[in-house]
Amino acid sequence: MDARTTNRFRKTLLEEKQRILNNSKNAMRTELAVSPDDLPDETDLAASEVNQNLVFKLRDRERLLLMKIDEALARVEEGTFGICLDCEEPIEPRRLEARPVSTLCIACKETEEHKEKVYA
Repeated sequence: MDARTTNRFRKTLLEEKQRILNNSKNAMRTELAVSPDDLPDETDLAASEVNQNLVFKLRDRERLLLMKIDEALARVEEGTFGICLDCEEPIEPRRLEARPVSTLCIACKETEEHKEKVYA
């Protein structure tokens, strides 16, 4: 992969990372700030708890994505970005466009998913 393409993916990864961090900061201010006075009855309290659980699950997914982004950025720095971790062949650029944190080529990912189905 040439330096220009690698820099484009680095920029995309950094922008996505910043977007997630900004969303998390906004969520802490707005979605998780609930006053008991705003919840007059048990139904409102239950609905608020369900909403908070959903927010926590979304933040956890974002945390995992941040880890993958950091790993992808490390691969960019090492010069191994865009190389499949299993077969060590280049990952197709269209796949990286769709999912820049991809670590496997399509063939290896399909094999992995097939194994998961068989042994799940």
